[in-house]
Amino acid sequence: MAHPSQLGFQDAASPVMEELLHFHDHTLMIVFLISTLVLYIIVAMVSTKLTNKYVLDSQEIEIVWTVLPAVILILIALPSLRILYLMDEINDPHLTIKAMGHQWYWSYEYTDYEDLGFDSYMIPTQDLAPGQFRLLEADHRMVVPMESPIRVLVSAEDVLHSWAVPALGIKMDAVPGRLNQTAFITSRPGVYYGQCSEICGANHSFMPIVVEAVPLEHFENWSSLMLEES
Repeated sequence: MAHPSQLGFQDAASPVMEELLHFHDHTLMIVFLISTLVLYIIVAMVSTKLTNKYVLDSQEIEIVWTVLPAVILILIALPSLRILYLMDEINDPHLTIKAMGHQWYWSYEYTDYEDLGFDSYMIPTQDLAPGQFRLLEADHRMVVPMESPIRVLVSAEDVLHSWAVPALGIKMDAVPGRLNQTAFITSRPGVYYGQCSEICGANHSFMPIVVEAVPLEHFENWSSLMLEES
């Protein structure tokens, strides 16, 4: 029997991920209806005893099976394009964070602060505390204020990486020499896990991403503490 998060998507924690889940359900419904229709036609063709050897052409059928697939593709493409443009919108971010991929860890720099940055390494299995997740916990989390637009600049120091957090609907390639950007808004407080999603070498599986969304006042306290320690 499947355990939580093993069968479907993670719970959406951002407006973009909610849109992606709705689009997934919309597309799956269309696929199910098409599959049911095709299965019915196959069963009817195999089981029927009626034959007609003299119908060589039918303009009506030609029109139906040309127009109907075009309409279905439009019904899929329009909401898909809407989400595609929505994911590229970055309007007045309250915080900008630069995420750099390395072999095999992530480093984060809060560009709105003078000296706030750190490296984030995976916590080895033998050092995990009770309740922590194997291969997903990091020694330093990327802390962000909830319900605020956050811009993430993504790049890499050595080879290709990919910064991905499924619950937030984010996956952005980290390319050496290129600065990509993405944005998100966390809709609730929580801890959200991700991993490097581009094969980047022997320890590719050991590059977890941990995003912790907290209320704004907690973020301000955390950033002040980090600045004092740096």
